Amino acid sequence: MQFGISTFVNDDTIDTVTLARAIEERGLHSLTIAEHTHIPASRQSPYPMGGELPSIYYRTLDPFVTLAAAAAVTSSIELITGIALLIQRDPIITAKEAASIDLISGGRFALGVGAGWNIEELRDHGTDPKTRGALMDERIEAIKVLWTEEPAEFHGKFVDFDPAYLRPKPVQKPHPTIYIGGDSDATVRRVIQHEAGWISNPSPVEHLTQRIEQMRAGAGHEIPLTTFGTPIDLDYWRALDGLGYRLVNLLLPTKPRDESLRLLDEYAAKVAEYRG
Repeated sequence: MQFGISTFVNDDTIDTVTLARAIEERGLHSLTIAEHTHIPASRQSPYPMGGELPSIYYRTLDPFVTLAAAAAVTSSIELITGIALLIQRDPIITAKEAASIDLISGGRFALGVGAGWNIEELRDHGTDPKTRGALMDERIEAIKVLWTEEPAEFHGKFVDFDPAYLRPKPVQKPHPTIYIGGDSDATVRRVIQHEAGWISNPSPVEHLTQRIEQMRAGAGHEIPLTTFGTPIDLDYWRALDGLGYRLVNLLLPTKPRDESLRLLDEYAAKVAEYRG
């Protein structure tokens, strides 16, 4: 099992270049970046973790720009969107951005996607909350077609385009790993339907076990498992390892440069302790 970092990179925190280099220098495996395009000032959607919504959510940098910058200054770490809010994104542009990062990085990109929780945010993008699940399903399949076929075409209820050329194609074949974010029966269905992996939050081990068993029971493919926001807890890590997680992304708080580097040193020491 590998260990990486998941975080929100803001405009007042450690910069992307320093962060990416520091992760790689410490022998960690990945950088996973969250996405929120904006947060409406007046909203009714409750913060899933409870309480007030932290400002990191509306100050976070664009994940594709961030990962492209990280790709340019590293040579080994995996670069993951965790998660890109695909219900708010044009699939053709997203396919191009993702393939471009995969090319720039030499095949180190993975696309984590989800349907999001902030209803006001997605409405601002013209998305109907009632059909966001079906919209995401079509956009995932359209991106896979754009990555793998030439010319590519897709005809669905929400995504519809005639044969078109899209370059670059991803370096990874047939395409980069797609991770589905979420924690519901619909998430399980999507992982199976799209032959994808799962990017999970740090839920209790018993709950993760149940979800993974559901996925494996219905899937005809190996399910890559990764995380966003994993705490520093060696017993929890052991449990994730036992469940078959290939990559655990530790939660790096959104902090200034020096504090972030200090935490990365602590995390690297904990990983070394775990590995014995």
